[in-house]
Amino acid sequence: MEKRRFVYALSLSIVVSFALVAIVSCIAAELHRTKTKDLRLDGKLCYLPESQAFRYGVAALACLVIAQVIGNVLFCTSCSLNSRGKKSNDQQPPRRSNLAIILLVISWASFTVVILLLSAATSMSRQQQYGAGWLSGECYLVKSGVYIAAAILILVSTCSIVCSAVAVLRKSLQIDESRKTSTLPK
Repeated sequence: MEKRRFVYALSLSIVVSFALVAIVSCIAAELHRTKTKDLRLDGKLCYLPESQAFRYGVAALACLVIAQVIGNVLFCTSCSLNSRGKKSNDQQPPRRSNLAIILLVISWASFTVVILLLSAATSMSRQQQYGAGWLSGECYLVKSGVYIAAAILILVSTCSIVCSAVAVLRKSLQIDESRKTSTLPK
């Protein structure tokens, strides 16, 4: 059981580490995003150089996806261990499981929004050639604060998935403890 606790703690720290890298990448992307002064106009045609925000955005996306996948695998593993330990006469799921599911839904909702935000902002941070802008040949700039909003949503998503996994893990470890104490000779 101590080995399992160590593996869970290590997995959770990996999720948090990837999330922190994603948050730092978002902040760096906000600082290096393309500004209005970088926009060059030639009549109706426009040009924007590629900014470092593109690389930071890609890094944030990759780290966020890895953190979400590991967090969900940890959650699902914990749920399967939790369901194996339940007695068959238990009809009512514990309240902690309901809280864990709500947190999981919040995590996926914020994950979806942040993926959309980061994908669009990162795509707009690529080089936009004269006459071949981001959309319909026009140049678009990422608004101030988009990457910061993404960083906040990454924080919400990560906190939700970690709290959800911890809630289910605690229940599974309690079931293991009760199983051990019921099998000990008296």
